[in-house]
Amino acid sequence: MEEQFILRVPPSVAERIERLMNEAAGASSSNPDDASLDLSFSEDGRSGTFMIGNESFPASLLDLPTVVESYKTYDDSVLIKTADIGQMIMVREEDDPAPEGVEYKHGLTPPMRDARRRRFRREPDLNAELVHRVEKDLINIMHGVSVNQNASVVGAGEGGDRKKAAPAPAKPNVQQPAANGEEAEAERSDSDESVDP
Repeated sequence: MEEQFILRVPPSVAERIERLMNEAAGASSSNPDDASLDLSFSEDGRSGTFMIGNESFPASLLDLPTVVESYKTYDDSVLIKTADIGQMIMVREEDDPAPEGVEYKHGLTPPMRDARRRRFRREPDLNAELVHRVEKDLINIMHGVSVNQNASVVGAGEGGDRKKAAPAPAKPNVQQPAANGEEAEAERSDSDESVDP
């Protein structure tokens, strides 16, 4: 696997980088300072400076909302995955505001605009007390301790919150001998009947 990153730059900087890349590798530039690229980060590892020639631009390291896979091909028919990319270095003009937070809210392409809000499931609203009680009951069950059967179960249905009592313990199946010598039919317990919610 290769180490890769996405570098997003303003259009003016992109033209300069493209010009530098298109120059012949062996040809020497008239001014070597024009051909220099540098990227350095501060102590926090999230903000830094991008240098092209003698100009500097502020840069930020941002997390992408999704992982982006990159592929390489040598024969235009077989694709080989080379990396998973989860971060992007965004270079901006001096007067542009710094992005808020560490996660970029858009993806790389127009369909992924505002992806975190539009495309991902929202986190459910959970009652912390209910979660703690269920966790405690599960631990007790795993250790073989019986859980209180008479506790009420709280469920949120379409009609709002409703409470219903836990089912009563099942009656044991006891076979009574038949008076005429035939085998007796086993009694059905309450748990055998189907219950419609």
